[in-house]
Amino acid sequence: MSRRSQETWDLIVQIPAKMRSENASLRKASRDLGLEPKQVLRLAGSAFRKLRNGRYAVRGTDRLLRILVVPSEKGLIEIPINDSREASLVGEYWNAVDRYLRTGDASRLHALRKKRVKNSAGKAVRFLTDPRKLERQASAGVLRFESLYGRTA
Repeated sequence: MSRRSQETWDLIVQIPAKMRSENASLRKASRDLGLEPKQVLRLAGSAFRKLRNGRYAVRGTDRLLRILVVPSEKGLIEIPINDSREASLVGEYWNAVDRYLRTGDASRLHALRKKRVKNSAGKAVRFLTDPRKLERQASAGVLRFESLYGRTA
């Protein structure tokens, strides 16, 4: 995919999550992210269902491919994920990392210590939950929270 297509796709896969979390309509969620609802439906229609009144509702889960970034022993790595529930788990992990780095509270990291996320190939990837290693990466400027859907390069 071209860089522009990747950026558009990264926005499109955020729309179902935005609709779920904010109880937003397809039109509102699309426009908030600068996309047209028709474009979203064309590229990610499987994440939605058409209601009798003609409007679109988001499904409870989706299988849209996302490339998410997580810290590892070797720095940030990209993980292809095609399950919205797994993507939510990655979001929960990033929230725990952010909380630890801001407050020093590692309780949420400890809760995720034994959890794994499955990539699109079904391989389990463990989360880096060692506070010392996360501190080291944060001090080196490796951990960034600007975009979970961004690329590492």
